[in-house]
Amino acid sequence: MRLANKVALITGGAAGIGLATAKLFVAEGAKVMLIDMQEAALTAAVEALGSDKAAAIKADVTDPEATARYVAATVERFGRIDVFFANAGIEGEVAAIPDYSLEMYERVMAVNVRGVWLGLRAVMPVMAQGGGGSIIITSSLAGLRGTPKLSAYTASKHAVVGLMKTAALEGAAQKIRVNTINPAPIATRMIESLENQWAPGASERMKARIEHAVPLRRYGQPEEVANLVLFLASDESSYITGNTYPVDGGMCAA
Repeated sequence: MRLANKVALITGGAAGIGLATAKLFVAEGAKVMLIDMQEAALTAAVEALGSDKAAAIKADVTDPEATARYVAATVERFGRIDVFFANAGIEGEVAAIPDYSLEMYERVMAVNVRGVWLGLRAVMPVMAQGGGGSIIITSSLAGLRGTPKLSAYTASKHAVVGLMKTAALEGAAQKIRVNTINPAPIATRMIESLENQWAPGASERMKARIEHAVPLRRYGQPEEVANLVLFLASDESSYITGNTYPVDGGMCAA
């Protein structure tokens, strides 16, 4: 029970990596608050996890008032916040920079960067009052290198690495640790969307091409990412802060 008596706040918690992490956190003794825009999926997640161990709020992470509300609601329901998994994110469109729409660029940056920054701003004081904690931000392999035709997503995922490093330095005195996970490719809705955008009508062939580029020759599973998040959330990583952690089947080594 590596998270016994801990309270975790997870954005993007209704599906994929967020939900897999919520399940693992609950199994390890935590209470979890899930934040997402998918109301039906949130309801199903709480039912699966157990209403005594989980709660959920539909909220837009780009909205400062909504962010303040979900943080306050977490404290009201569970008393504290020990772990913040800032996981909400969108992929945007696949297009070269000259063809990329400004509207989509701004939306990706709003969700992926503004949403994380607002979460940090609201959570860190609460976490400090509780004696510290662990913050994990979902970046991406795209946050460590360039990715053609994904300019907004790549920029956003680099940006949250900078946010992480700054927050880690600012939070150290309050015993708040901050790290990023940098996954890719993981078998979620996001990679399916990218497959379809990169190769309309030929997503299976695109999947095969992507898998061939992965040294382990397969997509990762959300549960494999959740295992890393659990480690960073737990006291087992008590001397780790300010770093990036790829979970990418070896792609960083290629």
